[in-house]
Amino acid sequence: MSELFSKANILFMLDGLKLTIIISLTTIILSIIFGSILAVMRNYCEGKLRFLSLFATVYIELFRCTPNVLWILMLRFAMKGSAVYVGILSFTLFTSAVVAEIVRGGLNSLPKGQFESASAQGFNFFQTLFFTVFHKTFRIIIPALLSQMTTIIKDTSYLKAVDIQELMRNSSVVLGSARGVAQIIALYGFVLLTYFALNFLLSCIVREYHRRIRLPGSSL
Repeated sequence: MSELFSKANILFMLDGLKLTIIISLTTIILSIIFGSILAVMRNYCEGKLRFLSLFATVYIELFRCTPNVLWILMLRFAMKGSAVYVGILSFTLFTSAVVAEIVRGGLNSLPKGQFESASAQGFNFFQTLFFTVFHKTFRIIIPALLSQMTTIIKDTSYLKAVDIQELMRNSSVVLGSARGVAQIIALYGFVLLTYFALNFLLSCIVREYHRRIRLPGSSL
């Protein structure tokens, strides 16, 4: 067992964990940005800008109704360049569609008349959106975003399929030196606990933050 969990093997798996965290954080940030844009396009683009709403609708439904691993494989073999960048791109494209629906749900849960009341105070559409609407929306949707964040971290294991050296891929390399069922179970147990610790820590941080900034009277 000591050979399986040697210093070199542990450092090798921790390098994979580092890349998992980098990919996850980058995807989370980009997905929140692009997902919010898609949500606004789908919700508020009307008249001459209705084509943007239709584009957002088609985009969201396309990615939500297809598996993430399909996009990972397709983009990896269709695009040249760094495998890590392609992995981040595929995750961002997919996750932005999911985040868009989360944000849209938050937008639709706000009381009617947000834009009218802000307009009466002299705010234009974008000022109202950034200083009033988004401020309240993101307080409401934090629990749903947390769920999606943990999903992103877990789903980075799909990147093993295109040989990106994240945690699961590096652990699988170490698995090649395992001898017997006990060592295999021990290694997968180590991977399980690593994913659990990472997601549990994230959950604790986000829940504490949500508790501190929760809207008065909100049950969320």
